[in-house]
Amino acid sequence: MAPLRFPFLQRLTTRLTTSASTLSRTFSRPSSSTSSSGSDPSSKSSYFGHPFRTFLFVGKFLCFAHLFTIYGFVASSAAGPSMLPTFEVIGEWILISKLHRLGRNVEVGDLVVYDIPINDTLGVKRVLGLPGDYVMTGTPHCDRPPTGMERMVQIPPGHCWLVGDNMTASRDSRIFGPVPLALVRGKVLAKIHSPFSYEWIKNPLKRVEG
Repeated sequence: MAPLRFPFLQRLTTRLTTSASTLSRTFSRPSSSTSSSGSDPSSKSSYFGHPFRTFLFVGKFLCFAHLFTIYGFVASSAAGPSMLPTFEVIGEWILISKLHRLGRNVEVGDLVVYDIPINDTLGVKRVLGLPGDYVMTGTPHCDRPPTGMERMVQIPPGHCWLVGDNMTASRDSRIFGPVPLALVRGKVLAKIHSPFSYEWIKNPLKRVEG
């Protein structure tokens, strides 16, 4: 049996082949010119020789930068009196590890950046308790008289207890209660004094083996 012939399909195939050949010649690198050293210029052709390659490179770089700041490390400013004397009131820059977001590998005594549950801003506080720990809701060593609200509570699963180093000027878990670990954005690793000068933040608490 002889094969069926479709003239329309044959013409369409010819046009597609011609278009593909034209695009191939358009995006191909020039090979007729020679470099001053006599080497093949096609092997040293610039990556930015075509607008599409430039667009692709910029897109890849922006994607990498976005992923790095979301899941890697980022620098941010810190201000306010709640973390005195660890941080100054203004002018502090800190290095944040997003590898510790959602409370991953965070320990009691670490400094974390978190979403403040009573407003839409970020805060920096110290972890005073993790799920299952017992904490006091009052302010120790405070000159103010007891208010009768001091009590001991157990931190529920999936939460942590955050306080500021300067407790008398800090709004923290003593006001809005345990903070969900899902609100933890990252862990503070260092203070940045300049692009080439860092002061690493150390956990001042030591684990006591009982």
